[in-house]
Amino acid sequence: MFKRKKRKMENKSINETITSRIIVLALVIFISFTAIIGRLFTIQVIQHDSYVEKKDDYTSIRQYVSAPRGQIYDRNGNVLAKTVVSHNITYTSPQNMSVDDYLLYAQRIVEVFGLDEDELTERDKKEAFITYRTLNYSYTDSKYAAKDLLTDKENEEYANGSWGANAESIRYGLLYNRIKEEHLKEMSDKDLKTCVIYQRMVANASTGQENVVLEDVDDDAVSYLVEHKTEFPGFEVDFGGWKREYPYGECLSDVLGNVSTSTEGLPEAYYSYYIQKGYQSNASVGTSGLEFQYNDLLAGTSEESIITYDSNGLAHKEVVRSAVKGYDIYLSIDIELQQTMDETVKSVLQEYAGTERRENFKSLFMCMMDPNDGSMLALSGYQIDLDTKELTYYASGNYTSLVNPGSSIKGATVYMGLMEGVIQPGEVIVDKTMNIAGEEFSSYEEHGPVDDIKALQVSSNVYMFNIAIRLAKGSYIEGEPLVVNDVPGTLNLMRKYYTSFGLGNLTGIDVPGEVAGYQSVNTLAGMLLNYSIGQYDMYTPIQLLEYVSTIASSGSTYKPRLYSYATEVNSNQVVEVYEKELRNRLTGDKSDEYLNRVQEGFRACVSSGNCGSELKEMEQGVAGKTGTAEVGEWTTAIFVGYAPYENPSVAFACAAPTSSINSQEVSKNLCTDTVTAKVLKKYFELYPQ
Repeated sequence: MFKRKKRKMENKSINETITSRIIVLALVIFISFTAIIGRLFTIQVIQHDSYVEKKDDYTSIRQYVSAPRGQIYDRNGNVLAKTVVSHNITYTSPQNMSVDDYLLYAQRIVEVFGLDEDELTERDKKEAFITYRTLNYSYTDSKYAAKDLLTDKENEEYANGSWGANAESIRYGLLYNRIKEEHLKEMSDKDLKTCVIYQRMVANASTGQENVVLEDVDDDAVSYLVEHKTEFPGFEVDFGGWKREYPYGECLSDVLGNVSTSTEGLPEAYYSYYIQKGYQSNASVGTSGLEFQYNDLLAGTSEESIITYDSNGLAHKEVVRSAVKGYDIYLSIDIELQQTMDETVKSVLQEYAGTERRENFKSLFMCMMDPNDGSMLALSGYQIDLDTKELTYYASGNYTSLVNPGSSIKGATVYMGLMEGVIQPGEVIVDKTMNIAGEEFSSYEEHGPVDDIKALQVSSNVYMFNIAIRLAKGSYIEGEPLVVNDVPGTLNLMRKYYTSFGLGNLTGIDVPGEVAGYQSVNTLAGMLLNYSIGQYDMYTPIQLLEYVSTIASSGSTYKPRLYSYATEVNSNQVVEVYEKELRNRLTGDKSDEYLNRVQEGFRACVSSGNCGSELKEMEQGVAGKTGTAEVGEWTTAIFVGYAPYENPSVAFACAAPTSSINSQEVSKNLCTDTVTAKVLKKYFELYPQ
């Protein structure tokens, strides 16, 4: 009886356990199905759009096309860099294309539409040669891909990965420098053009990006492609294409810079730079000058499309973001003044270069700016080949070339002497030849008693020599060697003053390529004398401009700049404005008083006729300082100044390197009446005071 009861209890316990487990299992199943249903709801409803985007990312390609570029204007609204419509033939590679397929259609494009060889760059031709060698030789052949132009060691290093991630760039650079004209002659005219089109077609085939294969085609070509589209799979006409034009030709050309064409895409030299900034490899971008400096403003927002492929492997494009044209930018340049400056500099160089006593005269520069805010008004430069008389435009030479300043920097020397207390305002020193250890040091001629102002008026070297000797706590004894306590320390002190005027520093002008200057390292005692008259360090013309602007503005040094503001396309709405930037301010007890002494000296130089008769007669009142720096057997002519004297609105610097033979019969300074006077008259014609 007891056993039966016990068995019943055990059965009941088992049943309860089974029931509990079934309930738990059912609960687990219910929760699982609820979770699955919830997840499906999330995927299909809540996150539907997100997963569709992911699906599109896996099954399609995003394609980017450069937007029309913003334009560049001068201060008066004249277009300096223009964006014009260009109908281009583009190519988006279909899927599963073979080398033979690419070659076939490249040949067809050349046969039907042609290709102007004169429009091909050196880079186009050399890349075509590498392509030609790749297509026409087997991998084992030494000429394959132009391998024969590399050394065995270079080929081995390339093959084993020694060149790392930059292997292709290194290889390309070596080949580019070694491919000569005789190599290019291996290709027929048809081979060259076919290989150019071929390389444009395959350039971005792996990424699915659109490439421009022919730029600026005519209406007949457009019509033909539209009518015969089935014969050219992957090829389209881009009716929204554009190209860059520069209406004023060479005027300011190297300062404005260049833009890569639609067929070039990102330039090799800046490829990594632009890729890191988010540009696509087929983007047209600035490659130099202001086009490079302000590319992000000018470039706009590229068109974005989704590319999908049909069953035939052909690409279909759906635009998901329209292109937005770049901002227009306005410069402080006055193109009318710029043209006058260009014409003057060019004609003077043509007339005088290589003539008697000017046999080594081969470059000339001039630049102008508002000393009150640093805005550049014009800058020009030319070089000439003395044998062929061929001229090269070189306005950028104002910030990329160096000149000896000569006596033009004596204003800074006088200011330094006054500030350091080694001379007093109005102090007279007799200008007569100095004899140091048997060597004569003198001015162009002996001027007799001169004070600080007259020393600038007549350009007394002797006055400056005395300032330098006193700075070094030395003394002059006729016929004896010059003995000073600390030549390097004195040179450093002098350099400190000159750099406070902007001499020897990067000015920060908003265009690539500026150079800082040259600092001499010679520490002989005689260098103190040379430094005081501008025969030691070398500066760019634009540093000389900044120096004289500091004097004109009574001690304020502003950063030179070309850019003024940017606007929305086809609108007057300003989106960005450049605010003037004060780089330095001369300070100290009596700084203003001593700068005024320098200003009086500069005015006296012009009013006395020492800076040219035409400048002397100008009613606006010009102040300035000439310089003739000895460069071996030649002299460099300099002139810096500003006007009007009472309320300066323009400062200028002119430099004519090695423009005259170095002798007592030195030819006249070409920078005064011959160049500056003509340009300054044009300025006051445009901006009457």
